Amino acid sequence: MIEATDIFKAFEKHRGDAIVITAGRSGSHWSEITSNAKRDAAIGGAMGCQAPIALGLALAQPDVKVILFDAEGSLLMNLGVLATIADQKPENFYHILLDNGCYATTGGQPVPSAKDISYDGMARDAGYSSVHSFENLEDFAINIEGILNDAGPVFVAMKIVPEVENLPIGLRPRVKRRSREQVISELREDLGIAVG
Repeated sequence: MIEATDIFKAFEKHRGDAIVITAGRSGSHWSEITSNAKRDAAIGGAMGCQAPIALGLALAQPDVKVILFDAEGSLLMNLGVLATIADQKPENFYHILLDNGCYATTGGQPVPSAKDISYDGMARDAGYSSVHSFENLEDFAINIEGILNDAGPVFVAMKIVPEVENLPIGLRPRVKRRSREQVISELREDLGIAVG
């Protein structure tokens, strides 16, 4: 298994001007590494919604790479999105799944079939253009540049070390988050989209 922070460090070098969307605990790790926060959107507390949001963004901005760091618990809430993404064929969409085998933000309950499920197999069967699976950081680091040059939709599955959160929500350290309005405003400004 791989540490999420190490994945982000290997990826960041190749990010370019892509829009990066994070789900689950990955948002806090990414926020410490990112070099272009204006093009980031951490979407927490919306299990099952991150992939459709990222797809919508990819379709709306076909000339900009959209990279989603998804969580398997979130993906399981809306598996139909794999078929929708494959059907829409956004060439600028990169779906990277960080699979820790549990619902880490709610106490570490195991994800159903965590040991047997093949997310990369589901993405392949749904019709993603390119599908990859990595079990070690070195292979991911060597291949990420080439993967980001593939035409999407691209799916990458990786097993990561679980970081279970057991503190009640009110006692957890808060990640500095921008408001929904702030994220939208900054993305519009950065992408040159006029408001009104």
